[in-house]
Amino acid sequence: MNLAVYLRRYWQLYALLVLPVCYFIVFKYAPMYGILIAFKDFNFFQGINGSEWIGFEAFKEVFAMKDFYKTLRNTLMLNFLDLLVSFPAPLFLAIMLYELKTAWFKKLSQTILYIPHFISWVIIGGIVYQVFGTQSGMINNIITSMGFEAIPFLTDKNDWLITYLAVGVWQSAGWGTIIYLAALTGINRELFEAADVDGAGRLRKIWSITLPSLKPTIVTLLIINLGHMIAIGFDRPFVIGNTAVRDYSDVLSTFVYRIGIESGQYTLATVVGLFQAVVGLVFVLGANYASKKLADQSIM
Repeated sequence: MNLAVYLRRYWQLYALLVLPVCYFIVFKYAPMYGILIAFKDFNFFQGINGSEWIGFEAFKEVFAMKDFYKTLRNTLMLNFLDLLVSFPAPLFLAIMLYELKTAWFKKLSQTILYIPHFISWVIIGGIVYQVFGTQSGMINNIITSMGFEAIPFLTDKNDWLITYLAVGVWQSAGWGTIIYLAALTGINRELFEAADVDGAGRLRKIWSITLPSLKPTIVTLLIINLGHMIAIGFDRPFVIGNTAVRDYSDVLSTFVYRIGIESGQYTLATVVGLFQAVVGLVFVLGANYASKKLADQSIM
């Protein structure tokens, strides 16, 4: 069957694809032309085509910066710790919500857990400083009123790191449960009924039925998260971070902001962005390859 016959028979489906394809072309593929800035001494007034070609000189300059390696280390560290702490949280929450039998309490819990996802990081930053501030934070006010010393949640590097991870879990875990809950609804209930007949308890059913059924979803989300290992959002480290903890809070996104927006060195900022994109692609392809190998071994 040739293309013309497909178009006539399924033209509605092809018509639905027009807007998504246009979106990707305009907002995803067309901006790739800006990658040329990384290889040019970009001048804002001369534009991309008018700027002088410098090849890989900007890459050499970036890779010679000490701040680049420090922010790269912090980015990998924060993302790796986020993967360890934040990635399992939605899975555990989804299983707990799925096991709840009281419908109204289940819906109430879901609503409470989802709300933080819709709060801006700027607002969350204000909440963090009101709750964890050393001088005027609610928690430290309680601690000092009991005669203990205040905990520097936001000014000590290690305490800040714990606070950063905890706030990330609070903000993202509830929203992440949606995907797992959708996958849980697709599990055949007859499997649980058969387990009940065999005398399996709740934990055994979770281990032998629920988790294996969620394996494809877990692997897919893990691949996506590994693809973002080298990339990191700007809002969270910028809003929660400060100069006292810059050794941990300074990441690639804030580094790009400093050299690109504040200093006007667009070429260097583009080099860092291109580096993140290439390394992120390598992480995704590597994770995808590893997951396929593991799947093939499990089948064998």
